[in-house]
Amino acid sequence: METYTFSVKTNKRTELIDVTKTIGNFVLNSSKTAGICIIYSPHTTTGIIINEAYDADAAFDINNFLDSLVPKKLNYRHCEGNSAAHIKSSIIGNSRIIPYSNNKLNLGRWEGIFLCEFDGPRQRNINLTFI
Repeated sequence: METYTFSVKTNKRTELIDVTKTIGNFVLNSSKTAGICIIYSPHTTTGIIINEAYDADAAFDINNFLDSLVPKKLNYRHCEGNSAAHIKSSIIGNSRIIPYSNNKLNLGRWEGIFLCEFDGPRQRNINLTFI
């Protein structure tokens, strides 16, 4: 088992950031040529998704839909003012498991891995575990 952590600086309150190349470089340099990669964001107001990375409008549409589904202002009771971010994170989830072989992620042709920021801008960490 190998573990790594890298940081991502987010720039907006809500955004999807493509981290596929960064994770792919860790897979490429892993001593394990095949297995599974566990991607985990240890934050209660972020998520990790796999979706289309070819057209940036797909990420925009996902983020826009989540903003409409979970409005920033509602009669939330959480005192920090970021309840919507916690709800989005709970819906999306903060981890994914992706198989890899020959030191390459086994993603589909158009797929990418995104960090979903729901309470930015902030400095975020992503943990990788290779098994």
